[in-house]
Amino acid sequence: QVHRDPRFDDLSGEYKPEIFMKTYSFLDSIKKQEKEIVQKQLKKCRNMEQKEKLQQLLNRMTQQEQAQQKQQKLRERELSLKRQQRELAKQGKKPFFLKKSEKRKLELAEKYAELKRSGKLESFLNKKRKRNAIKDKRRLPSQKDL
Repeated sequence: QVHRDPRFDDLSGEYKPEIFMKTYSFLDSIKKQEKEIVQKQLKKCRNMEQKEKLQQLLNRMTQQEQAQQKQQKLRERELSLKRQQRELAKQGKKPFFLKKSEKRKLELAEKYAELKRSGKLESFLNKKRKRNAIKDKRRLPSQKDL
């Protein structure tokens, strides 16, 4: 009997994220329940070590959730662009594909619009300014070198 790894075998079919998300969408509700359980345990916990571990677990869960939402938004954006291209092709127009830089600009504009809506734009820009100032300082030669 030959063992095969389904990740690399063609017999398993090709990976399609949309189908995968639909098939395993029930996991989201399970993860949500687990997160609530961890939050309840965190409130009840008295031991500092245990509390710290639970806090780390909770942070990891929220980060995974946010990353998943970000991926979902990205997929939806790409699908909407593809739909628009198909519509233009049906009308007889030549399809126009965005460059990577153009996609990045659109993402950045969307991010700024979202931050502006939530009212966190100022704090985000301040943090970005500080980070850039630190980078600039690091790049400048120090007084000792002169």
